[in-house]
Amino acid sequence: MNSIDEILKGCRKGKRGAQKALYDMYSDDMYAVCCYYAGNRNEADDIFQDGFIRIFEKINQYKGDGPLGAWMRRVFVNCALEKFRKESRMTLYPEVNDRMLEQEFEETDAIVNEKALMGFVAELPPRYRMVFNLYAIEGYSHQEISGIMEISEGTSKSNLARARKILQRKLIKNGFIRHKKVSSL
Repeated sequence: MNSIDEILKGCRKGKRGAQKALYDMYSDDMYAVCCYYAGNRNEADDIFQDGFIRIFEKINQYKGDGPLGAWMRRVFVNCALEKFRKESRMTLYPEVNDRMLEQEFEETDAIVNEKALMGFVAELPPRYRMVFNLYAIEGYSHQEISGIMEISEGTSKSNLARARKILQRKLIKNGFIRHKKVSSL
């Protein structure tokens, strides 16, 4: 199977060879998405497995309106959201005001590689990690996040501010940035 159209046609018919070809094409990218949202490798593996099962079950819903990878990514993000909802791991945190989002820090010559940064993100509490990923990686607005996660916009902003604060502290601790002023929580 060479073309994506042939692979999709085969997947829609439930052909294993086509499913394997699609899996081979997208597994690395989709596993990376799972790692963004999971707290550890076991959670990422669960989301990954659920995501591909869902892809193969719902492949007929993909109409070709946009890139297949973007559609698949959305399916995996939704699987991650469902996993966290089912496990009731998202604890509500009180809202904070918008000035929590304003941070001042000096630039350094240090470069944060993606692996290090994603390691810090993976250490965030589940709710903070989810909001951070939806906002910073997926590009959702706080209004959209509030609808997706069934929280208020203020709570979304608060969780993002706290995630940023935790990440900032980790970056400072590991010498990636020097801080001028850090507002307290």
